[in-house]
Amino acid sequence: MKFNKLFSAMILSGALVACGESTTKTETVEQSVEQTKQTSASSLPADVQAAKDLLLAKWTGPYQGVPAFDKVELKGLVPALEEAMAMQLAEIDAIANNSAPATFENTIVEMERSGQALDRIFTYWGIWSANVSSPEFREIQKEMSPKLSAFFSKITQNEKLFDRISTVYKGDEFKTLRKDQQRVTWLTYNSFAQNGATLNAEDKKRYADINQRLAQLHTQFSNNVLADEENYVLFLDDSQLAGLPESVIKAAAGAAQTRGEKGKYAITNTRSSMDPFLTYSDDRKLRQKVWETYYNRGDNGDEFDNNEIIKEILKLRHERVGLLGYKNYASWRLEDRMAKTPENAMKLMEQVWPAAIARVDEEVADMLALGKALHGIEKIEPWDYRYYAEKVRKQKYDLDSDEVKQYLQLDKLREAMFYVAGRLFNFSFKPVAEGSVPVFHEDVKVWEVTDKTSGEHIGLWYLDPFSRTGKRSGAWATTYRSFTTFDGKTNVLSSNNSNFVKGADGEPTLISWDDAETYFHEFGHALHFLASNVAYPTLNGGVRDYTEFQSQLLERWLTTDEVIDNYLVHYKTGEPIPDALVAKIKEAATFNEGFKTTEYLASALIDMKLHTTDPTNIDPDAFERDTLKAMNMPDSIVMRHRTPHFGHVFSGEGYSAAYYGYMWAEVLTSDAAEAFAEAPGGFYDKEVAGKLVEHLFSVRNAVDPAEAYRAFRGRDAKVDALMRDRGFPVPKQ
Repeated sequence: MKFNKLFSAMILSGALVACGESTTKTETVEQSVEQTKQTSASSLPADVQAAKDLLLAKWTGPYQGVPAFDKVELKGLVPALEEAMAMQLAEIDAIANNSAPATFENTIVEMERSGQALDRIFTYWGIWSANVSSPEFREIQKEMSPKLSAFFSKITQNEKLFDRISTVYKGDEFKTLRKDQQRVTWLTYNSFAQNGATLNAEDKKRYADINQRLAQLHTQFSNNVLADEENYVLFLDDSQLAGLPESVIKAAAGAAQTRGEKGKYAITNTRSSMDPFLTYSDDRKLRQKVWETYYNRGDNGDEFDNNEIIKEILKLRHERVGLLGYKNYASWRLEDRMAKTPENAMKLMEQVWPAAIARVDEEVADMLALGKALHGIEKIEPWDYRYYAEKVRKQKYDLDSDEVKQYLQLDKLREAMFYVAGRLFNFSFKPVAEGSVPVFHEDVKVWEVTDKTSGEHIGLWYLDPFSRTGKRSGAWATTYRSFTTFDGKTNVLSSNNSNFVKGADGEPTLISWDDAETYFHEFGHALHFLASNVAYPTLNGGVRDYTEFQSQLLERWLTTDEVIDNYLVHYKTGEPIPDALVAKIKEAATFNEGFKTTEYLASALIDMKLHTTDPTNIDPDAFERDTLKAMNMPDSIVMRHRTPHFGHVFSGEGYSAAYYGYMWAEVLTSDAAEAFAEAPGGFYDKEVAGKLVEHLFSVRNAVDPAEAYRAFRGRDAKVDALMRDRGFPVPKQ
């Protein structure tokens, strides 16, 4: 359901969807809202009142209105949230108390229209949470998260409202609705049922209390990780740079300068800074220091330690789904996912795990032989893996990652993504005039997206590419407004957000091959938003083990000849990447696949086991350590996301018991990629691209994912293609 999805996104990651403006509210709803506004009027200071009003206001300006990112102020956030919640409750009460019999139009559609002021505020909340966080916002977040949880519980536990939803879902009218209308009705009903609407009064209260406490804990977990990322920065001098390539040194110098340490070099506590340092630094002790600092986020036994928070989160989640009759949290979580059950998800992961750790053994043997010969080491420690893997790569394939990096300019890669979007989706991207669209930071740039043939405006694409203090780590995509048609077409406001280390002044930003794949991946999410052709806001949601599929698939276009030949050029000479280097990249495509697959799968398996285990006496650190040992986890690798900083799982519930979804989606990705590889036109085949847009992108969640994939491929996906992609043996059927 729309509001539940929005709340989950807000608490999780700031990935918010603001829905289109309504022009056809019923008179009853309009009257209730107007009364609420008058009732909530207060004697706020003039500046706070103005800030509140701006946050609540409909967006103005070009492109059907855009967020006033340059004008909104935190001081208006709390009163704006309180008024917007009151407005939506008035809307909901009007729907629930309508004396007319429940119908799709007066119940489901009116619910889809509700909460637009709150949606707009959530867009700003998401930016303050993820892109420009501050101590002031984090205090507001702590204060308001449980209040927002209580607010949403009032809606999901509104018995009159649920009775009307049930009437529509179970009544004769349902059979006459279009398929997408049936799906939005089912999604709404199921969201209520899965969130306590069927419970008795006592259990409903406990359910709501648990949600409020979880909202506090998720926020605290996230802020603790962010604190460790901000507080731990390693400053180096000229004597500590051995092995680091010029591009890494320049980026570290720039990072130090922005932190007031000109003349030094900063290695920040983020993956984009840690990863290249561990890959190239010759100083083993420094590598260990950087590794330990990064992988101990949230696990330092101080005020930002997350272990006690994890214990409480797991216990509360288990208790909450127990109220609904589920044996464990994962069973509840996966009920409406493609996997359906934890057992199905585990079966897939356990098919891949043995091949992954066997490959790690081979990789470690190669690295140890080289490490002994070069430096006399006796064991590959986790802080050695990237370093010696890079040396083996050079030895085996004569492939230098830093040499490849010279051809991976951020701006050129962006143009490559635009090219792919033009070929597959018929989209054109044009920079908007500077200052015509407000942004929240000077690094953010905006492009208008149109149809290449008709010139029809589709939406805007915002890009916030660089790391900075107050910005959460990682890469993500979000929408500020999604496409709908039920009240007239709304255009899309989409965004991509990354944490690349900005190049030195006057220098392009160079990124690794892995980062280039991530850049394409997140752009795949943006294309999913921009290609939407659904009627109702709820249908812009997704099924977690399916939504990563479209973005993972887009990574495949990075290695197409059209992209390589035209956009991978040397940042100094402008010369195209040599054919010989491309051949080395492709030859080494499955190199280090054991490491990549194992570190991911370890996180996914721990996530699933945490949520299928009785958490009564759980010790997160011990559980992680003992479970990995039982799985024969190689001791030269750690989980990609260790439990104390596993934000996907404990900053909210979007990926909890669902991190396996990347692997599930990768099965679809590999299978779909083979459809393109087999087509006459290859990865730019018009017929297959047309099916891609029609069946896999534009429908969003208006069609069951399994049905949508069969419409594209003509059959269900098979795991065989995934195993071939990773260079693993294909399991016997």
